[in-house]
Amino acid sequence: MNMKIFNTLLPVAAGLILLTAPVAAQQKKATPPNIVFILADDLGYGDLSAYGQRKFSTPHIDQLAKQGMRFTQFYAGTSVCAPSRASLVTGLHTGHTFIRGNKEIQPEGQQPIADTVTTVMEVLKKAGYTSGIFGKWGLGPVGSEGDPLKQGADRFYGYNCQRESHRFFPTHLWDNDTKVVLEQNGQLEHMNTYAPDLIQQQALRFLDDNKNKPFFLYLTYTLPHAELQVPDDSLFQHFKGKFEEKPYKGNDYGPNATVPGYASQQYPHATFATMVTRLDNYVGQVMARLKELGLDKNTLVIFTSDNGPHKEGGADPAFFNSSGGFRGVKRDLYEGGIREPFIARWPGKIKAGSSNSFQGAFWDIMPTLAQLTNAPAVPYTDGVSLLPALTSGKGQQQHNYLYWEFHEDGGRQAVREGNWKAVRLQAAQHPDGPVELYDLSTDPGETKNMAAARPDIARRLAAHMKEAHVETALFPFQEK
Repeated sequence: MNMKIFNTLLPVAAGLILLTAPVAAQQKKATPPNIVFILADDLGYGDLSAYGQRKFSTPHIDQLAKQGMRFTQFYAGTSVCAPSRASLVTGLHTGHTFIRGNKEIQPEGQQPIADTVTTVMEVLKKAGYTSGIFGKWGLGPVGSEGDPLKQGADRFYGYNCQRESHRFFPTHLWDNDTKVVLEQNGQLEHMNTYAPDLIQQQALRFLDDNKNKPFFLYLTYTLPHAELQVPDDSLFQHFKGKFEEKPYKGNDYGPNATVPGYASQQYPHATFATMVTRLDNYVGQVMARLKELGLDKNTLVIFTSDNGPHKEGGADPAFFNSSGGFRGVKRDLYEGGIREPFIARWPGKIKAGSSNSFQGAFWDIMPTLAQLTNAPAVPYTDGVSLLPALTSGKGQQQHNYLYWEFHEDGGRQAVREGNWKAVRLQAAQHPDGPVELYDLSTDPGETKNMAAARPDIARRLAAHMKEAHVETALFPFQEK
């Protein structure tokens, strides 16, 4: 272990005396845990068999739950990609994050996260970790201040731009700052090279290349985001013809194809089931490679998703009960849009087969990983460390409340405090407008608005909304 890591392990209590030689020797022998963080794209709470999916199974992800802890009340940063991911990597909820919407940049990319913002990759770098991101970024074009290589990542491979990631047979990917042209796909003319497979190959190579030092592998898989497309292989053939289908007519590959776009799909149900199963297989491959390398026991593996299920490209979340019985989908701040599967596995540290109802969210990830790795002090965070909940269940700090905002469709806000949940619609034009109020302990489907019956609680949660939102010129929320 290098001295940089060793020094971060030293206690900081007042009046500390020098470590004795035996204790110092033990600390030098300690091996920092590796971290694999798997983020699915638009996967709903009910899309895993560990969370109730019945039309297909996800055995590899289910195995993570059997060997670790399954959270039942964990939330994304918000209900759409870029701001949700920004919340995850910066430890801030969307009332405070630098990125609060999907602001597009031409010809390729999204609004870059500022170089003044500290990311979890930068925090882990100070603790001696090598970080690799494989999949989708969406927080700043190549060469901008939001480039993942300028935000603490040592390696990036995949889609820099989330608009480009709408196509699973794209024209190109990015290897760090080098454009990788996928010649067999042409200019979206052909469906030959399936980008997720290339991304997976590079992610597994990252494990091989960094097996002898602590690493943070951030797997931002694009599955099962629209479009609905997979290779016509045996996995797809397994599901083809298994379900009733309603063909989707879209923007097909060929001389007139554009980005973004969703290609036509004759078998949307079979394709969606294949995509989630393919994602599950990727997870299985990662776990197998960790075991081959002798790393699986000293690696914390976390699996979750960036927001609720989508309805684009022929997707049918109602058919698969993708929201897990909760109200809403992607872009909603009802439970179906933001409550996500969240599984953590770390043999010997996290109790196998356990379940946890802790109310947490993406902004908890940075303080959790900082505490886990004994990283230097992090800047301000809206999160709390989950490490006590993961490892002992004792001393876990609770949130006073959780807050979300969404900047499209007139603006939306939501707050959860204990069992109470408030949602405000058309918040941009009516920042002090009425809120809907739900008691999730008796009404998890958010069907009965209790605002009139409990105006005291509605007022309190509305006050939380006002407190949590800080206006920003880059993503103005409230109309002047």
